[in-house]
Amino acid sequence: MTSSIPKIIHYFDYKSPYAYLAQEEVFRLHVDTGQNVEWLPHTLDIPSFLGAAELDASGNDLIQTRNAHQWRRVKYSYMDCRREANRRGLTLRGPRKIFDSSVAHIGFLYAKQHGDFKNYHQLVFEQFWQRKLDIEDPTAIQSALQQSGIDANGFVKYLSRNGPDELRQIQQHAEASGVFGVPSYLIGDELFWGGEHIGHIRELSGLKPSGLELPGLKPPGLEQ
Repeated sequence: MTSSIPKIIHYFDYKSPYAYLAQEEVFRLHVDTGQNVEWLPHTLDIPSFLGAAELDASGNDLIQTRNAHQWRRVKYSYMDCRREANRRGLTLRGPRKIFDSSVAHIGFLYAKQHGDFKNYHQLVFEQFWQRKLDIEDPTAIQSALQQSGIDANGFVKYLSRNGPDELRQIQQHAEASGVFGVPSYLIGDELFWGGEHIGHIRELSGLKPSGLELPGLKPPGLEQ
């Protein structure tokens, strides 16, 4: 069916486990609304609200800037997401540091411009959460593009020229629209944050529930 509402803009970040878990339902929404969803990357500045951390092989924090409250929130969020991932048969291994996902997000923009981005999108999410992909490494992202069937010969040039500016413009527009976390969904001027709003978005689109909605699965809030 074709949705009668404005295009649904879906914001994601590859380093967000909640965004990862939302993708199956977003793809379903895209199909059910007649290709009416647009994916856009939103690079979270996690240290600004949850502190920075980097763990060694033994799990010791090498930076130690997080307070006890922040650690409780982070540990709960991974437990919450891992519980749902296990239910679905997905692998979700928490990263040992906070990655800057900008390179992978520029890779996503490149994939959108050079073919079907879906294979790249799914591969990056899956391999990152299996700790098999360094999303900060341009060579690794170029390889991910190639594995996804995208001609990656122009990626390095795009990464050093237009890519960062395009990502920055998307980020600025998202923030001007009120986006602060992922997964987020923008319908006209109305913003929804969190995967539990998928059911409401489907209703606004004139769709029945898909059966995949996850009431209560919510990213940790930014409030203290």
